[in-house]
Amino acid sequence: MPQQLKTDRILFGAVLVMLCFGLLMLYSASSVMAKVDPRYGSSWHFVIRQAEWAAVAIGAMMVLKTTPYRKFQNRAVAFSLLGCTFLLLMAVYFIDTAHHRWLRIGPGGFQPSELAKPALVIFLAFFVAWRGRAINNARYTLMSAAISLGLLISGVAMADLGTPVILGAAVLSVFLVAGLEWKYCLVVLAVGLIGVVVFIFAEPYRLGRVVRFVDPDFKYIALIDPHDRIRDEMNQTLRTRDTNYQLEQSQIALGAGGAVGLGLMNGRQKLLYLPFAHTDFIYAVVGEETGMIGTVGVLLAFLAIAWRGLRAALRMRDDFGRYLALGATMVVVVQAFMNISVVLGMMPTKGITLPLFSYGGSSLLSTLALLGLLMNVSEHAG
Repeated sequence: MPQQLKTDRILFGAVLVMLCFGLLMLYSASSVMAKVDPRYGSSWHFVIRQAEWAAVAIGAMMVLKTTPYRKFQNRAVAFSLLGCTFLLLMAVYFIDTAHHRWLRIGPGGFQPSELAKPALVIFLAFFVAWRGRAINNARYTLMSAAISLGLLISGVAMADLGTPVILGAAVLSVFLVAGLEWKYCLVVLAVGLIGVVVFIFAEPYRLGRVVRFVDPDFKYIALIDPHDRIRDEMNQTLRTRDTNYQLEQSQIALGAGGAVGLGLMNGRQKLLYLPFAHTDFIYAVVGEETGMIGTVGVLLAFLAIAWRGLRAALRMRDDFGRYLALGATMVVVVQAFMNISVVLGMMPTKGITLPLFSYGGSSLLSTLALLGLLMNVSEHAG
């Protein structure tokens, strides 16, 4: 008889609670802006659209949760997902010439960079399990991985620098657990850092965010630039001049919340003071309205996901399941911690959404797809 699997109630419950609480906070963060903006006309606009995406995403999560995970350990599945994602990334680069992010379908659309997350996790688990015994073979394993994964991550980095960092963390973690030698890990880190620096300098607003985060008063910059050319360059446009405005408003919100918060729906910074309050900075709204209790609760929920994911990875007997759980966990948790770090002022401002909370259908779909895979493996881990 087939083994009867038990649902990981802790993981499943944490995801459902966070999803419901996320919809509540999304309404609080977006209702005023949606009501006063004539493009939306209703305070429920963003919540309704997010709920529609949530219905689709929950369906995808349940399909991936109940489908035997070993069915994804297939060369055709792994390479098809990777290839289709790369083609979509190339298509969006030429179709969305302004931002290189969106593929529009009628009134809606989606971001191929979000599809890259589950696609990379499945391909990564398949590839490393397949080449596990020769993981340190530079010619046949590492070069192949560098070409395939490097192309995908570079394609994402054309429009978004935060997601490649998340994907890179997942890749490095899986290869490290698989037994990659430290000398190769250092090479990967060096190449990744060089790539990050190149992409930062490629966009003035990215450079402005980093410079103003590290040296907001230009004290150290003045030592190497006595003629203030860098400062003048940063002050040319509003996009590069006010890169710390979001962070300042976010910290005001968190400070106002105190220990217990101002109460649901009573936040003030969301009243057109804090930009992107319903997307990148929704954690600040959580802090203002529910205080430290709410922010710590959200953090503990993501730690619970990390615990169940790492537990599943440690308990799995087959390599594919282990790497699948580890990759999915790393993508979701690293993205959450990056978003929280930005809101708390621990990192430069970056357009990274908070999984299960921020508005965005593509992000919600990819997050719940990854969590569906994680639940699947966790149930097999026992």
